[in-house]
Amino acid sequence: MIQTPYYLIDKARLLPNMEKIARLREQSGAKALLALKCFSTWPVFDFMRDYMDGTTSSSLYELRLGAEKFGGETHGYSVGWADHEIDDAVKYADKIIFNSLGQLDRFGAKTQGIATGLRLNPQFSTSGFDLADPARPFSRLGEWDMARLEMAQGRINGVMIHYNCENDDFDLFSAQLSRIETEFGAFLKTLDWVSLGGGIHFTGAGYPLDQLADRLKAFSDAMGVQVYLEPGEAAITRSTTLEVSVLDLIDNGKKIAIVDSSIEAHMLDLLIYRETAKLPQNGTHEYQIAGKTCLAGDIFGDAKFDKPLAIGDRISIDDAAGYTMVKKNWFNGVKMPGIAVRDLDGTVKLVRDFGYEDFAAALG
Repeated sequence: MIQTPYYLIDKARLLPNMEKIARLREQSGAKALLALKCFSTWPVFDFMRDYMDGTTSSSLYELRLGAEKFGGETHGYSVGWADHEIDDAVKYADKIIFNSLGQLDRFGAKTQGIATGLRLNPQFSTSGFDLADPARPFSRLGEWDMARLEMAQGRINGVMIHYNCENDDFDLFSAQLSRIETEFGAFLKTLDWVSLGGGIHFTGAGYPLDQLADRLKAFSDAMGVQVYLEPGEAAITRSTTLEVSVLDLIDNGKKIAIVDSSIEAHMLDLLIYRETAKLPQNGTHEYQIAGKTCLAGDIFGDAKFDKPLAIGDRISIDDAAGYTMVKKNWFNGVKMPGIAVRDLDGTVKLVRDFGYEDFAAALG
């Protein structure tokens, strides 16, 4: 039995997402790139690459990882490329996407011979969090002024427009895409490709995938461009659990189970966005599930079980793939979770473990 904590990636749960992506690609003509900022766990890339076209990145290291471990197309975007990075970035990328006209002016000559793009900010988004809203006031993410965009003509052949965040509303997506067509259509028609970014929750239950495919194809035909999507959460949603064990049980007026994990160290987005983990909710025995760090608010949330918990019991925390393994850290020196993969035949293999040497090496 694998020692907790560990992330368990289940290929049988990953497969339906991959099949929906493949179906959308076939019906719409759009290409799908895995967003490495959300999920970069490369031991399952050999499984995913049969259903996707490549990767999109937000840094030089992600770009290189996509090129070396995933293959296919590699899109390299960064909010700010550095002088010492750009030559390597061009070496690994099929497309380089600049965040600003200033970066294009500075490095555009370096990208001759590969596709070059610019981030377009439509000045609206579906984000419900100011922290993650690319259209927030004074946003530094992309260009929106038409005069500045036109200054890039002849030097770019595509744009990336990232404006969705956990958007499971097809009608809202379609309406906002119509707004992009109206406000930027003349400019987009001069390009070869348009990436609509990620944040479209099209692999969720009940999402009208056929309508999305038709809408993307209509946009592609009207603009005369190759459409790209950059699924992150949509690619890996519900595929992975964080497996933890109960270390202690406390009753201070509320029953609390302390586990061998931490939201700050292992599921950081729960803390950042003040969200609750997807915990078991079966039964009448209620417990608050809490992490083992010294942070007072290190709490996964409330759970229900069909029998009282005991020290040593294992708990599975669902939907633990996105923005977890890419953000895990060594806060309090708590052991990082291992990474395990359950194959389609049910076999579970530990593909990565972390120990004291990794902790020490990260700090000096």
